[in-house]
Amino acid sequence: MSENKTGVRLLALKEILLFETDEHHQLSIKELIEKLKMYVPEFPADAKTVKKYIHTLRDSGFDIIENTGKHGELFYSHQVRLFETYQLRLLIDPVLSARFITTEEKKYLVSCLKQLTSKQIAKTLPDPVVYQQSINTDYNLIKHHIDIFHEAISQKKIVYFQYGDYNLEKSFTLRHEGRPYKIKPHALIWESDFYYLIGDDVKYGEEENPRNYRLDRMRHVVISDESFTQQQKDLSEYIQHSFHMFGGQDDWITLQFQLNRVTLNGVFDKFGMDSNVKQVDEKSFLVKAKAKISAGLKAWILSWGSQVHVVSPLSLQQEIEQEIEKMIALYSK
Repeated sequence: MSENKTGVRLLALKEILLFETDEHHQLSIKELIEKLKMYVPEFPADAKTVKKYIHTLRDSGFDIIENTGKHGELFYSHQVRLFETYQLRLLIDPVLSARFITTEEKKYLVSCLKQLTSKQIAKTLPDPVVYQQSINTDYNLIKHHIDIFHEAISQKKIVYFQYGDYNLEKSFTLRHEGRPYKIKPHALIWESDFYYLIGDDVKYGEEENPRNYRLDRMRHVVISDESFTQQQKDLSEYIQHSFHMFGGQDDWITLQFQLNRVTLNGVFDKFGMDSNVKQVDEKSFLVKAKAKISAGLKAWILSWGSQVHVVSPLSLQQEIEQEIEKMIALYSK
């Protein structure tokens, strides 16, 4: 019984120091005794016992800092962490900003990460309720696909999957009449809110590879028994030219697009499946969305060429017109 009592109190004291103290929060012997009463009320401890336990924890390799207060009172804290606070923020912020991760999964992941520091520091870390950007309803598929592709990449195995898009009714339809893609996987990339597989399509020649495929657009992913030889590839330039991000001041914009698969899915990619899309006629549709007005947005609009027309705001329309005039003047030379 005595050994059990000692073990329970030792573990409780370690947990108190681990989660209740840090470089800005210390506890005296008296406060540690009070905390132990809350953690293990059935096994109270006195000052002599707590000091003995502190020495035992130190001898076991658990770091405990001792500081002397203004009136000579001793204070104790645990300050060694697996991650620094800024490192936890580096881990949490991408999770919160990733639109392909569901809100519930974000809450779970963040709660796990917050357990790697003290309760006081955990309160200063971002909370999932601040972000309401989760747009992907296929997250369970994405989780499954991530594991499959990491395994396939490490084993250099060819993968098969079906691939598709969303139509105007926002229903998912398979490309190539559902025929599977045969891909040599090279890397998984998380870019601009989405996960991508970078790989070589077996049916295309080397000059037309590599290609990228969004994990949430895949269905029925399977690792084959077919192995392939990994050739040395520099994917950094390909990735740099394949994705585009922009920032700036938010404003409401209205754009009129030619209606086709490419423009429709491009709009859903940029503004989400909840975007305000309205069909105008058989050949065009309108999208109204809040966007960041910037050079990046203008470049994105111009990349659609004659397939898009800026309806509003007038200032953005004029900026696009001016840019087109500059391009005409440039090529007229």
